[in-house]
Amino acid sequence: MIPCVAILSGGLATRLKPITEKIPKAMVEIAGKPFVHWQLKLMKEKGFSNIVICAGHLGDQIKNYAGDGSEFGLTVDYSFDGAVLLGTGGAIRKALPLLGDKFGIMYGDSYLNIDFEPIFRYFNTNNKKGLMTVIKNDNQWDKSNVIYHDGSVVKYDKKNITDEMRYIDYGFAILKKDSFADIEGSRVIDLADVYKDLVDSNEMLGYEVCERFYEIGSLKGMEETERYIKNKYHVE
Repeated sequence: MIPCVAILSGGLATRLKPITEKIPKAMVEIAGKPFVHWQLKLMKEKGFSNIVICAGHLGDQIKNYAGDGSEFGLTVDYSFDGAVLLGTGGAIRKALPLLGDKFGIMYGDSYLNIDFEPIFRYFNTNNKKGLMTVIKNDNQWDKSNVIYHDGSVVKYDKKNITDEMRYIDYGFAILKKDSFADIEGSRVIDLADVYKDLVDSNEMLGYEVCERFYEIGSLKGMEETERYIKNKYHVE
């Protein structure tokens, strides 16, 4: 397994207001508990041990709830953006001292119930800087933004969508630390730009998964995720 996974939980969650005016998205209640509870529970079930939560907006609430992770059988550390939000890429750049030479990345509003072990094996047997999981989407859950072929992400672009893009970024990636070698520590940057640079330089592997993703970034997503978690854990 990759020794550490970063969970990006620093956004403002503007699409969920007024729910997120006083709490961060990770603390939104799903099936009776904050979403971060279910996410960390899943990480333990999948064999992970070390998590770094990249926090920003109201991030102290996440730390107060999850603590050092011992309740979940995990070790949880925190990296805070500070007064200025750094963007998803900037947040990872700041957290690098906690992450090691290679690490997984997951979004703080995603619930990905998949087998991670073969993904890590595939990454470790290929000499690339990054790996992006993808799922065949055909604009079903969101706008497709990936051209994927034979184990490689051929094109990735969230801004310039084309008809050839039938896949979407699934929400889990693996990166080597040197993917950020040319990025200044104080720079505000979107992780999508880091991914795009890796794709354009032929440094991004692709790994296709088939189990759909769940997310709490929208009210519809919250409803779907709650139904899924209630069914999975038999929660009333």
